[in-house]
Amino acid sequence: MSKEKVYIIGAGPGDPELITIKALKILKEADIILYDRLVNKEILKLAPKSAELINVGKEYGKQNIIQEKIFNMFLKYQNENKKIIRLKGGDPFIFGRGAEELEFLIKNNIEFEIIPGISSALSIPIQFNIPLTHRKYSSSIGIVTGHEDPAKEKKKVNFELLAKAVDTLVILMGLKNLSDIVKSLLEGGLPKKTPISIIEHGYFPDQKFLTATLETVINKTKDQEFNPPVLIIIGEVINLLANYRF
Repeated sequence: MSKEKVYIIGAGPGDPELITIKALKILKEADIILYDRLVNKEILKLAPKSAELINVGKEYGKQNIIQEKIFNMFLKYQNENKKIIRLKGGDPFIFGRGAEELEFLIKNNIEFEIIPGISSALSIPIQFNIPLTHRKYSSSIGIVTGHEDPAKEKKKVNFELLAKAVDTLVILMGLKNLSDIVKSLLEGGLPKKTPISIIEHGYFPDQKFLTATLETVINKTKDQEFNPPVLIIIGEVINLLANYRF
């Protein structure tokens, strides 16, 4: 008898109504749900009452330990023929370590299915009327992490080069390194008056939004006490509609 698949599912940016129809269908059939800390708890309420919900959210400095536990749970519950849902915020393959988990499943000959989610990088900006592209102002987007793996020998993201490489820059997990990021962008040639928006916990009830410039953003984020998770958008598109509210 064939065993159940492991499903790697994107839960979307936070709003429970933005999870896909297919993801919801599989979620309602789950035996085990391994969920990240950024998954809205309202989404978990959509699971069957019989499902076991396991929080595998990562703490700073303990990411690798928890990841190993997730791998072990894949093996354990798959051997028990449980329908396993690996539920991740946003899309699993945009800075969500989905690729590492997929590699593990392939290496261990575990059947899987990927159900993508709406990425926060693409959806949260428009919640605040910020279009990432515009025919007149932005023909290119760069989506990068602001917090690379500290185990890397050399950083891959060069913000000085990105300063002039794309029209709109979207940065995930960049709050801790914001000062260094801004410094590099200015050294790369971006004007001090370049607009920047900071969005904390988009699509959640406690979300926060700030618009500033590269020159003023550091002081403004300190004044308003922003905390992760944060999405950062940089570019002229911010000035188009961000200050307009219905």
